[in-house]
Amino acid sequence: MTADRAASDPACPSDATALAVDGLRGRVRGCVRACVPASVLACFRACHSAGIRTGRPGCEPSSPLLAALAATAFVALLLSGRAHAFDLLQAFEAAQRHDAQLNSARLQLSSVRERLPQAQAGLRPAVGAATSVNGGRVDTDIGPGRNFDNVIGALNFSFPLYRPANSALVDQTEISVRLAETQLALAAQDLVTRVADAYFDVLSAQDAIEVADAQRRAISEQFEAAKRNFEVGTATITDQQEAQARLDLNSAQLAAARNELTIANAALAQLTGLPESALNTLKLGAPLPSAQPNDIDAWVARARETNYAVQQAELGAAIAKLDIDRARYAKHPVIDLVSQASLVKGQTTSGLNTAVDRTATVSAGIQLSVPLYSGGGLEARERETVAALQAAESDLENTRRISAQGARQAFLGLKSSAEQARALEAAVASSRTALESNLLGYQVGVRINVDVLNAQQQVFSTLRDLARARYDVLLNELRLKAVAGALTGEDVTAINALLSPPTERNFPSVTAPGAVRGAGSAPGATPGAPGVPGTAPVLPRNFGGRATKPIAPDARRPAPLQQPQQQQPRR
Repeated sequence: MTADRAASDPACPSDATALAVDGLRGRVRGCVRACVPASVLACFRACHSAGIRTGRPGCEPSSPLLAALAATAFVALLLSGRAHAFDLLQAFEAAQRHDAQLNSARLQLSSVRERLPQAQAGLRPAVGAATSVNGGRVDTDIGPGRNFDNVIGALNFSFPLYRPANSALVDQTEISVRLAETQLALAAQDLVTRVADAYFDVLSAQDAIEVADAQRRAISEQFEAAKRNFEVGTATITDQQEAQARLDLNSAQLAAARNELTIANAALAQLTGLPESALNTLKLGAPLPSAQPNDIDAWVARARETNYAVQQAELGAAIAKLDIDRARYAKHPVIDLVSQASLVKGQTTSGLNTAVDRTATVSAGIQLSVPLYSGGGLEARERETVAALQAAESDLENTRRISAQGARQAFLGLKSSAEQARALEAAVASSRTALESNLLGYQVGVRINVDVLNAQQQVFSTLRDLARARYDVLLNELRLKAVAGALTGEDVTAINALLSPPTERNFPSVTAPGAVRGAGSAPGATPGAPGVPGTAPVLPRNFGGRATKPIAPDARRPAPLQQPQQQQPRR
């Protein structure tokens, strides 16, 4: 923008910097409200319409500073929108609006509900009207031919007095509505478990990547230590090659972990419709739930009665039983009250010789209809429905057995995952102790490099397994309540209370001893200083909702061994 144009435009401040200060703040504030809950494209449109990119209409920045300021503001808003984390409850609420299976169950229920008034119409009166316009000519041997025309209108009325098959159809439709409601409840319950599985799969994949990153840092430290030891002649090149092999293997594991995270994020986005974002993680020291009541027989009995699949099978058997009644009622007589009122204006064939031009008729009566013979179709239909009822009862018993077995598996899975989590907590402490001993043994020359690498691998794999076990405890609790038909939104809220907003996870490496074997710390190293050789080994602290303590330096480390004076490097 030139100085002349700025001076001639009263809407634009004369200075571009003043434009940035005066106008950008308000536009950014409006863009923030649109950006945080929206997608990237909506965020861009909101910021562009707010004038953040081009300034006020007709005012272009006269220096690159304003353009850079506007671009920086847009990027910051974009990143803040994308970094907006959501928790398990928000994911479930989003999935309720987005999931196609749940939406299909809702629409199916609406469709079945419309069948009920259709069935009830069979027990209500019916009124109909009809009209016709006719014309013709009659020729006879006894007289001349004559033309005639008329208009006929009729009003018909019928009321079912005895139609037992229609009553059975109403009862059957009411049960079908209850069946559709049960199917909707099952779909909503299934959505809870699917969202929880996808949510914790993402957290587990994130843990796997963080473990692989931390393990890579630890192996890199060990590689550098082996390299220094080889250079001063206290170790062979085998130690360095072993560490290099572990680094290469770690690269493959890290690539696989990143792929798993991408797949897990896509699965969660498919359920919720939300863009990829940070997730709330399990709190440190969060108490893990247990089965209440802690009685497997009680859960099995409950699953046999209240499992939604069992309820559907029971309703299906009830519908099959009413099918038998309808098939038997088809052989019964039906009685209807019928009435008709008609009006004929004009002549008919029977009244050509009369002067009557208008005739009104009203009739009423009771109509009885009895099926006498239908070719054996009604009897075959009855036998068909009896066989269908027996099949439905067999399906019901099979569903009860499957539900009972599912309750046993879910109960034992919850108990096993809880015991596994407790055992892995002890294993983490034992692995840390073993790693500390191997690191110390490597310094004094009684352990080799591969021992340290194996100890590191055990620590990280144990940490990863512990996080997965803690997630499995939460998932198995949901599965147990789901198989018993007792899963509600309150259970999602309870698990969501165990989550906390994501923070930057602290995964420092399990640093290898940078000292030359048998010579104490390497030259220039400060014992205990982070990030340099000689650092005490440190473990991940915030992982899978479980805090781990760093390994303190050994205060009783033995004195370094004296190195031989004329030792040549080993080739």
